[in-house]
Amino acid sequence: MGSKMAEKGLFTVSEFMKLTRTTRDTLIHYDRVGLLAPVTRGDNNYRYYSNGQLAVVNVIRTLQELGMTLEEIKSKKDVMTPALVNEILEQQNIMIVRKVDSLIRAQKLLSLIRKMINSVSGVNEDSITIQYMPEEAILMGELNDYSNGRTHYDALLSFYHTIEKKHPNMDLNYPVWGIFSEDRVRQGNCKWPDRFYFYNPEGFDKKPGAFYATGYTRGGYGQNEEVFSRVLDYIDRNGFEICGDTFEEYPLNEICINDSSNYLIRLMVTVREKSRRRH
Repeated sequence: MGSKMAEKGLFTVSEFMKLTRTTRDTLIHYDRVGLLAPVTRGDNNYRYYSNGQLAVVNVIRTLQELGMTLEEIKSKKDVMTPALVNEILEQQNIMIVRKVDSLIRAQKLLSLIRKMINSVSGVNEDSITIQYMPEEAILMGELNDYSNGRTHYDALLSFYHTIEKKHPNMDLNYPVWGIFSEDRVRQGNCKWPDRFYFYNPEGFDKKPGAFYATGYTRGGYGQNEEVFSRVLDYIDRNGFEICGDTFEEYPLNEICINDSSNYLIRLMVTVREKSRRRH
């Protein structure tokens, strides 16, 4: 009987299971709910499936993976027309595109977080270094407004609202850091930043490629006095001067540190040698 069925282009349950990478129980369930019945049964009551049903199983499983229930698939199957199938597939294609976009965004975010964590792996937190850092894409907010009792939390909310309004399709899930202007640093008023920013491969702004004096300290948000003092003293004692913005980051923060008073703060001050001062 098996050879006769093979001559007719029919598959046994075992053969069909292998070709569709499914299970006997799944095929029986498809039959029970009216989605996919065997095309025939042999004298021994064995089930046999046709070549055309391979594509049917693939479509059913694909639609399931995209979130459709068997009941939903069955209801569509009973009234299938080419136009309806085309509409369903188009809707599912849109969902796939959205999911792919979401996964790509998630991958970029996770890659950035891993990059931040790895950037301080084994770093000497007591050291201060001066090194060139390449240009990086960022998204920068407007000047923060701390007038009339506004706090850094108010400024942060304003940052998010402004970015969302200007760039409605921009991913806002990236960690937010601070920028201090050269004037603010020279004045010693460096508790809260002039602007907020976050790294973003699609960002329209740039963190300049430049030499930065980089130092670290432990503390919570806004607890940067000690590292500012050390880095500025180092700059002065080693023949350098400030020549641009200072970037403050928290590469180890609440994502991987439970103690909010023990985050790792990284300060990067744009510098140049004093001998290169422009007149």
